[in-house]
Amino acid sequence: MDLKSIKTEKEVIEALKHKTQFERDVLVATFRIPKGKVSTYKRIAKKIGRPKAYRAVANALHKNPLWPVVPCHRVVSSDGSFSGPKKDAEARRNTATKEGIPIENGKVKVSNEILC
Repeated sequence: MDLKSIKTEKEVIEALKHKTQFERDVLVATFRIPKGKVSTYKRIAKKIGRPKAYRAVANALHKNPLWPVVPCHRVVSSDGSFSGPKKDAEARRNTATKEGIPIENGKVKVSNEILC
């Protein structure tokens, strides 16, 4: 499946059929985050009914096979920081900046207006 052809949630689920249910749930919840908004690993964990699994959420997003269709750059740590290897975190921060997400001192300026 060509990434550019994936437009709907149903198509995302189909493209992820080889993933575990947990990974699909995480990636579908992330797919739902609109441009200009962010969520946190903890919020995604709560949304999928696994509130203590925020580290597993981060791990599932680290293996995201559908970027940029599934915008994992829109998921940050609770303090607004971009986790992971420095180069990857910097690339995600740059993409978030291009989408208009407010960044201050290298972190998302987390507010109710941008949290999803």
